[in-house]
Amino acid sequence: MAVQQNKKSRSRKGMRRSHDRVAIPAVIYCSCGEPTVPHCVCPSCGTYKGRQVVAKSDNE
Repeated sequence: MAVQQNKKSRSRKGMRRSHDRVAIPAVIYCSCGEPTVPHCVCPSCGTYKGRQVVAKSDNE
C-alpha cells in the first residue's frame, strides 16, 4: 500500500487538482435552430452535416 513520505502542501495539492475540473459540454446549433452535441445527429430534425440521415415521423 502506498504511503506518502511527506505531507503535500496546499500549493502542490492545488496544482495537482488544477486539471480535475468538470468540462463544460460543447453545444452547437443545428440548421433547424436546436442545440445539439457536436458530431452527433440532431435529435429534433435528424440531420447530420446538412444531410437527412434519420427519418422523423410526422406525429412527433
